[in-house]
Amino acid sequence: MSAALPHARIAVGVVVERRKAKSAWVDFVWRPVAVLAGVPATAAWTAITEDAEATRFYAGARDIELFRSETTNYRDNLASGAPALWVALRPTGIEPPYEIMAVTADPAEGEAFTEAGNDLVDAVPMPAEIQAALAQFIAEHHVERQPFKRKRERADPEALARRSPTRESDEP
Repeated sequence: MSAALPHARIAVGVVVERRKAKSAWVDFVWRPVAVLAGVPATAAWTAITEDAEATRFYAGARDIELFRSETTNYRDNLASGAPALWVALRPTGIEPPYEIMAVTADPAEGEAFTEAGNDLVDAVPMPAEIQAALAQFIAEHHVERQPFKRKRERADPEALARRSPTRESDEP
């Protein structure tokens, strides 16, 4: 997440799944499973589907923030063949058990979310409507930048040369 203000935002809804765990230490495993284009008129943490093994919840809304400086990353995401959005959930310690921290289309930012210890981060498929909006943003704002390679300054061969020790009495 950049300190700069985003140039555009795309409102999305997040779907989270709670599945029975096959573990003696935890009862359930949580993970984001989908992002909805737009925000449904449903209260956050409403159960959408339920079966014997899993329950899916509409966890709430969040904006995908788009920055002009990241269009190369967005373009690479769309060109990957399986465009994804990264959803980061943060444990609350109360009910509901998670809050939506962020949703991003930038793969580098999605990877950076995984560095925090307790956050739950997963990539989910990007809906076609969001792919179209992202492609439109890239078409309007992408500027191809040529890599700039700095020339090194020549090393001073005398910089690390041995110098004779000086005595205080020798100095003027």
